[in-house]
Amino acid sequence: MYTIIDIETTGNGIKGNKITEISIFKFDGYEVIDEYTSLVNPECEIPYFITGLTGIDDNMVRNAPTWEEIASKVLEMTQDTIFVAHSVNFDYNIIKNEFQNIRISFSRKKLCTVRLSRKLIPGLNSYSLGKLCTSLNIPLTDRHRAKGDAQATVLLFKKLLRTNGAEKVFKSFLNARSQEATLPPSLPKEIFEKLPNSPGVYYFKDEKGKIIYVGKAIDIKKRVLGHFYDKATKEVLMCKATHDIDFELSGSELIALLMESAAIKHHFPLYNQSQKRTPQEYAIFTYEDRNGVLHLAYNKLKLTPRPLSTFNTITECRLFMEELCKAYGLCPKFCHLQENTSSCSHYSITSCSGICRGTESPTDYNSKVKTAIEELEAKNQNIVIKEKGRYKKEEGFILVINNQYKGYGFIPKNEQVNTVDDLENFLELQKENMDTKRILSWYLRKYPNKAIHLSPISV
Repeated sequence: MYTIIDIETTGNGIKGNKITEISIFKFDGYEVIDEYTSLVNPECEIPYFITGLTGIDDNMVRNAPTWEEIASKVLEMTQDTIFVAHSVNFDYNIIKNEFQNIRISFSRKKLCTVRLSRKLIPGLNSYSLGKLCTSLNIPLTDRHRAKGDAQATVLLFKKLLRTNGAEKVFKSFLNARSQEATLPPSLPKEIFEKLPNSPGVYYFKDEKGKIIYVGKAIDIKKRVLGHFYDKATKEVLMCKATHDIDFELSGSELIALLMESAAIKHHFPLYNQSQKRTPQEYAIFTYEDRNGVLHLAYNKLKLTPRPLSTFNTITECRLFMEELCKAYGLCPKFCHLQENTSSCSHYSITSCSGICRGTESPTDYNSKVKTAIEELEAKNQNIVIKEKGRYKKEEGFILVINNQYKGYGFIPKNEQVNTVDDLENFLELQKENMDTKRILSWYLRKYPNKAIHLSPISV
């Protein structure tokens, strides 16, 4: 026995989404044996755009029963039946949440007419209810009203039951281990089955093939399945929009984190909130003026030639420059902490020996600047982090030169590597940013022994 159900709602996500109308058709596989349709008072305002779509407004539901008042009827009609709907997880989860709000548990076997249609009637351009009804000559009246959509779904379901191979498909979909009721309505099961139980990044794609979400995982298949079970509004909407899933293996969680960060910044996926913004970074550099005096200066990282040190904000950069001035007796004016002045007069830095006033020779001043630069460069790390490869016969690695993340790569285990140049033949060049610095800093604090230190490298 089946109950074919459609609901109209206030459209506020899943947990905030309240039912405004419900229609239930009890179907024995041949004919409808019972039917129940009712407006529902959501006990909240109905948004204008929802009224524009469904025609249901606050006045229509003012005297309608609340969910609590019709709950017993819904429970009675769906008892010992299979819950059927077009994009079943959406309707099912909202109804289940309405029951939870009144402290009643609700659990039914489910069938999705979108997934059944994709399996039994492949090759159609769209599996929306409206397009399906047009393709299959199914009458659909009162679109976006619960009864009209439910009646059309009954006719569609009846056709699916009588389609060639239906018995086998229905049996497999109702198998508790099949996951058919869990997968997004538009995602073919074969796509999910191809996902590996390995570390890497995965890409959710919409019907046009556009990437809408990027994630990383130690076990891709298990993590993706977790999205399908998650009932948060964002997750439900994202999964509903997912038509395909692609993936790339990483071999390790660290490389997966770095791959994920790069992919998010490249694709700007709709459902990735963090890491989208590319913040402005700053760097310290040196140059010699026409009088032969060495300056330390700072600028945006992308405009900086041969950066000596990089910073997340201009404030961090200036504070660090002040410490350099104090530690090495440098001039605030020649470190660009004071502009448009004939000589320095910094409120907290009083260690200048007079290069700005002509009382210190360029040779003596430059010697102090060179010492500061040498100290800065000595602190720069040149390291390789060895990681597991994607396959048994390779190893992964991450390369950091002068404290700057250069990228990651994979090397066959039988390959001889003696120099950084050898590594660069296998390197996937990447851009450093605040997220990659944060990821590597966290990893090296947690696993300091994983870093292989290299000799100083000039770049």
